[in-house]
Amino acid sequence: MKQELVLITGMSGSGKSVALRALEDAGYFCVDNLPPELLLEFVQLEQQHDAQRIAIAMDVRSANSLHLVPEQLSRLEQMNVNTRLLFLDASTDILVRRFSETRRRHPLSSQQRQDAIHDEQRDLMQAIELERELLATLREKSHIIDTSVLRNTKLQAYLKSLISAPATQLTLMFESFAFKRGIPVHADYVFDVRMLPNPHYEPDLRPLTGCDAPVATWLAQHALVDQMAEQVSDFLHSWLPLLNQDHRSYVTVAIGCTGGQHRSVYLVERLAEKFSDQWVTLKRHRELDLNPS
Repeated sequence: MKQELVLITGMSGSGKSVALRALEDAGYFCVDNLPPELLLEFVQLEQQHDAQRIAIAMDVRSANSLHLVPEQLSRLEQMNVNTRLLFLDASTDILVRRFSETRRRHPLSSQQRQDAIHDEQRDLMQAIELERELLATLREKSHIIDTSVLRNTKLQAYLKSLISAPATQLTLMFESFAFKRGIPVHADYVFDVRMLPNPHYEPDLRPLTGCDAPVATWLAQHALVDQMAEQVSDFLHSWLPLLNQDHRSYVTVAIGCTGGQHRSVYLVERLAEKFSDQWVTLKRHRELDLNPS
């Protein structure tokens, strides 16, 4: 049985500590802020102790040695380790707000005393942009999780669903969203379905979602909705095998409508069901996740 390693990186303030706690709850042996130069030795040590599932968080606090990680990932594959690389991200304005609310100092913030609030905020924004530059290479190699509008409980549930999928197979994630809240930064493909008939204008359907039978029945009666579903399916059927051959671990397909409640939700449900017998398939409804559980 191959050893499993989940390597968590990402922006400061994006929820890495929450993610690490979720993995610890799921039975992973977790280590925070492990210096990259110790990664291979640590994994080898845990192999000797027969630790099958490990989660390690690395971030910009180890900026001077993060460049070592890509080569180490190749070495880990040779060591019979299945590695998942997850990158937690959030929009700059959200990160600024989180740091401002907690009064924490960003790891890259200037150590000089700030004499005015606007100077402090400018310093914080500069630190965040510098962090993005330093982590850009790792971000490109990772499955990105946008936590901008994701509550901690939903992040934990999302991570547990990700790690439950087999590490050796491509995992297909369908996600619904509202364009008014922005496009998910982690999406590999984005499909705009705002031109489709909208149940929002039907008074009886307005308070429901695309998961509800009356909405699904109403949408299924429209030829344009069926045409959109088939064309997205044809696209994915054509390209997923090649993405799998390219050793992609995750592919996220985002379906967006105006409010993220009806059309996009319905299509995500329909597509996830259609592909579930061919690929490891997960689904997420971003705007519905914002509602209290």
